[in-house]
Amino acid sequence: MIPEIRKKFNSKYSDTVYKNYVNEINSILEYPADFRISETPVFLTEDLTIKIIEACNEISAQLLTHEYKEYSKHAIPEGWNVPGETEHPEFLQIDFGITKDYNGTYIPKLIELQAFPTIYGYQYFLNKIIRKHFDIDNGFTPYFNGYNEDSYISSLKEIILNGHSPENVILLEIQPERQKTRIDFSAIKNLTSIEPVCISKVYKKGKELFYLKDNKETRIDRIYNRVIFDELMKTDIKPGFNITDEYDVEWTGHPNWFYKISKYSLPFLKSNYASKAFFLNKFFWDTHHHESRHLINLSKYVLKPLFSFAGTGVEIDPTQDQLDSIKDKKNYILQEKIEYAPVIQTPDGYSKFEIRMMYLWKDKPVLVNNLVRMSKGKMMGVDYNKNKTWVGSSLAFHR
Repeated sequence: MIPEIRKKFNSKYSDTVYKNYVNEINSILEYPADFRISETPVFLTEDLTIKIIEACNEISAQLLTHEYKEYSKHAIPEGWNVPGETEHPEFLQIDFGITKDYNGTYIPKLIELQAFPTIYGYQYFLNKIIRKHFDIDNGFTPYFNGYNEDSYISSLKEIILNGHSPENVILLEIQPERQKTRIDFSAIKNLTSIEPVCISKVYKKGKELFYLKDNKETRIDRIYNRVIFDELMKTDIKPGFNITDEYDVEWTGHPNWFYKISKYSLPFLKSNYASKAFFLNKFFWDTHHHESRHLINLSKYVLKPLFSFAGTGVEIDPTQDQLDSIKDKKNYILQEKIEYAPVIQTPDGYSKFEIRMMYLWKDKPVLVNNLVRMSKGKMMGVDYNKNKTWVGSSLAFHR
């Protein structure tokens, strides 16, 4: 986005450099990246960086209020309340699309947020590999609040391990070797020495949980949770323990927070950086009550199911018939559309991007890192970017 930096980067770019860059990403860890890697990082202007941080502060502050704590009590679906909930999540991400205001100024707009771990390990390696293959000025960093590579990894390890031996901490997933984010699981294993373990391979003895490590029965003291439980319900995988029972185990990324800070949060949040959102059942009551149901311009809204992940089930052009046909309206929201701005100049047009601001939360939520997704389609997903270049996963640098 910084014109002189963008011009310099593009002028030095070559397909050979990109190929070598991707090859190293795909070979440095146990698993390759099962998603497209963009040809470029993003270089944030000082003005946009300030606005993104301001937006983060406004939104994260609302999550700390008593009002939000009361509001979020109703977020967990019936039957999915897991014992041992922590006082707060250890992981928080806030996603912004980059758009333009009425004055043509680039601004962030809230898309979603989640209290569920993203690819914290992979982004560490990505920064190192980008710097190896591209000419990135030493004044640029992907980190925030004074963090650097060493302090970032130190804090990440502290939160994941919490003083336990790595053999007694596991990364819990559904068939981790088959997940699109498996490169992150190998990154986390590289950094912390904990094993990715399928939920079907964990078993209980009384109130204790175990797994086999090198064919040896090993007690689990702490779980770094990467399981999306509504995704688990769609599979034939049978957990080796009843998730909603109480066990002598700690969770980091406790399952309840996946629901309590999520799309469910969007109708609560108020900010100039957040678009309007409301529950579909409230929309139907309000519009029926005011006899203005068909006066709503649905073309300005996107329909999102509360409990989907990675964009599944999102309808960017909802119709009234679709809304009418939904039975569990309380589990859907309508959110004002965000028009992504074409920002990043590439050899074949401009790319749009969204940025995920990544927090670690020990005593309070602290912004530490970021990731970027770039697109030239209607949405960020793979289906909208087939056969396109300078799109996909990356990170943003700022001074």
